[in-house]
Amino acid sequence: MPDKIDDLIPKASDIQKQAALKEAEKADEYAKRAAAAEAEKAALIERLSKPSGLTEDEKVKLASTVIQRAVRNGLTEVQVYRFPNTLCTDRGRAINQMEAGWERTLTGIPKEIYQLWADYLQPRGYRIRYQIIDFPGGVPGDIGIAISWGD
Repeated sequence: MPDKIDDLIPKASDIQKQAALKEAEKADEYAKRAAAAEAEKAALIERLSKPSGLTEDEKVKLASTVIQRAVRNGLTEVQVYRFPNTLCTDRGRAINQMEAGWERTLTGIPKEIYQLWADYLQPRGYRIRYQIIDFPGGVPGDIGIAISWGD
């Protein structure tokens, strides 16, 4: 039996080595996933920071579709977009503080949405609201854009 005991119960040092290898594998996998997620996020921010490529007509039709769907569902407001604060030149500070001129901090698609509202929706009585919708670590995070038409 003494010869078989090593087969049945490995030495503690061997188990520790196996556990350390497993932990290293997990850490490596986590690092790979985190790097991939960060690269994906950077690519998304890069894409969102550029113009959408839609024509004015396509933008108006898209806005109409979103608004009409919300009305059919009995809503008087709809969140039309959510974006990372990095698409603002000040990372959302002016929006969070509700400062006059906050709209000048917008870039990319969030800026396009604001311009679409100013050109077509505001003259028809629609309102727009940009607001910080989460605060990871106590600092402004993502920003939501809502269009409303009710009282």
